[in-house]
Amino acid sequence: MHHKQDESVGLLIEEFLTARATRKPSPHTLEAYRRDLRAVAALVGEDTTPLPLDQVMISDLSPRVMRAAFARFAAPRAASSVHRAWSSWNSFFTFLVAEGVVAGNPMPAVGRPRAPLPQPKPLRGEDTPEELLASVARDDGRQRDPWPERDVAVLALALCAGLRLSELLALRVSSLTGRAGERRVDVAGKGGRPRVVPVESELDEVLAAYLDSRVRRFGSRSVRPDSPLLVDRRGEPLRRGGLQYLVDSCYRRAGIGDRVPRGARLHALRHTFATRLAEDGASAAEIMRLLGHASLASSQTYIEVTAGQQRAAVRSNRTNRALAGLVRLSFDPAG
Repeated sequence: MHHKQDESVGLLIEEFLTARATRKPSPHTLEAYRRDLRAVAALVGEDTTPLPLDQVMISDLSPRVMRAAFARFAAPRAASSVHRAWSSWNSFFTFLVAEGVVAGNPMPAVGRPRAPLPQPKPLRGEDTPEELLASVARDDGRQRDPWPERDVAVLALALCAGLRLSELLALRVSSLTGRAGERRVDVAGKGGRPRVVPVESELDEVLAAYLDSRVRRFGSRSVRPDSPLLVDRRGEPLRRGGLQYLVDSCYRRAGIGDRVPRGARLHALRHTFATRLAEDGASAAEIMRLLGHASLASSQTYIEVTAGQQRAAVRSNRTNRALAGLVRLSFDPAG
């Protein structure tokens, strides 16, 4: 067996994360791995006295010990959090087996809850997307440096192309390709999966207006093909926190904060895109391709939610209640 079997779990976690970094995951993903691995490792120990992390040796992590640690970890947490941590530890042990550090992976002996598919969280209200775009398109005198062309472009890319936050940040000016009438955006998707999303003429015009305004602000060199597509008011690449703040401020300016599902923020725009696709008859396979889902099951949730909404709408039809009364009146044997 490899000599590293006597190394601390803390050191091996960092080796695993270094190896994982070659796959170019987002910093958020790497931090989630670290958090899950360290949180469970911190619960290893006898009874209610966990060992310090630097004293937990990899050779200590038998199936029995891992089951006990996961039982403590799971007690106060949601099933989805436990499922994610289980996956992190399974990947960690798979790495250790490949490196010859341990003989086998104990995680199959540790129970794993079924993780429910996340439910879509689109903006609430039939006309909310249109209200949002119309509000943001207007110059707001309260803003110190209004840039409605940029703000509308960000919202439109999420609402009309369904892009994730990380995908928006990764876009370059050259990501917009194709001739007029055949425009598309090349997207670097989750897990390194590329996809192409068609750009309709209306979105194309919005993006062209944004790039023109950028030239006026910062000069033609600011829109070179390798330049980031989305920039802040100083012309610097827009970053995660800045993009989240921008979207939140758009919600506030439009006065629709109460129609944004809790915890969704920018993702509510992507979910709105997918939900409207389903409402307009797109298949799960089409939604899967456009959103860059890894499995058809994720895309199917939009179809199911839409079907439920349609049934609720039919149920609310007053004529149904009139029919019920008519049937009781006409076919009641005692009538």
